[in-house]
Amino acid sequence: MNEIITDIKALQEETLLNLQSSKANNTIRAYKSDFNDFSLFCSQNGFKSFPSEPKIISLYLTHLSTKEVKMSTLKRRLVSIGVIHKLKGHYLDTKHPSIIENIMGIKRRKGSIQRGKKPLLINNLKLIINVIDQQKKEEIMKLRDRSIILIGFSGGFRRNEIVSLDYEDLDFVQEGLRINLKRSKTDQFGEGSVKGLPYFDNSHYCPVVSIRKWIEISKISSGALFRRFVKGSKLSANRLTDQTVALIIKKYLKLAGIENKNYSGHSLRSGFATSAAESGVEERNIMAMTGHKSTEMVRRYIKEANLFKNNALNKIKF
Repeated sequence: MNEIITDIKALQEETLLNLQSSKANNTIRAYKSDFNDFSLFCSQNGFKSFPSEPKIISLYLTHLSTKEVKMSTLKRRLVSIGVIHKLKGHYLDTKHPSIIENIMGIKRRKGSIQRGKKPLLINNLKLIINVIDQQKKEEIMKLRDRSIILIGFSGGFRRNEIVSLDYEDLDFVQEGLRINLKRSKTDQFGEGSVKGLPYFDNSHYCPVVSIRKWIEISKISSGALFRRFVKGSKLSANRLTDQTVALIIKKYLKLAGIENKNYSGHSLRSGFATSAAESGVEERNIMAMTGHKSTEMVRRYIKEANLFKNNALNKIKF
């Protein structure tokens, strides 16, 4: 009998691990952060946050709408509250009319235009690479930063994908560089994917050439590809954080005399997609590189790229 109880306990522990692993760690952290904000709202207003009910959720969403919170954030908070309830074994009807109708009303009153960060387009990309090269500092530091930016743009990478790369993920071939991506936001089960970066005609802006030089000068032969510096230009074994990618972009945009407020780590990825669309690359080929599973976001990039290219005013003679 004790043996059966022990087996059941082991199964329960294993099941708990499976439930925790069903979502990426970053996703779980985001859910908890969102739920903490909801809990704070409830405690300040005398409501019970757990388990909650639709009318309280609806009041919280209205509260958010009065604080200039974006619709995307508002919807994410709703999902987070529902997921936390589910993980704790409580049912919460997030499709309840009092919630859905309220969201529709907020949309009508506020609008739901998504104002994303600016894409880093070719001209500005070249400009900041030139600025990096002009810096009066150690070559190893310049090569790391330019390689991060060039590979991030050319591969349409998310910033966390860039810093997650290991030396073992790289395979230099005759045509260029094969990159084995172990896991990404849309690949939660770690099936992996492969991206190919060909050699550029202009070697100065070629990510493959830059990465080769970075590996040569850094003498990295295993582990994290992009690492922190300590005591000046001494390379550590510590992997960079994804926030560092955004800081690097902002730093060199500022040095180039470009307003950097509306740029982020995502600007590399969106910059690739927009530039590819401007050059007439097919939607499916853009998606193959970026790893987008839905056409919605890619079509937004294409629409942005064609804003002036296919503008009706171009046909009107003044």
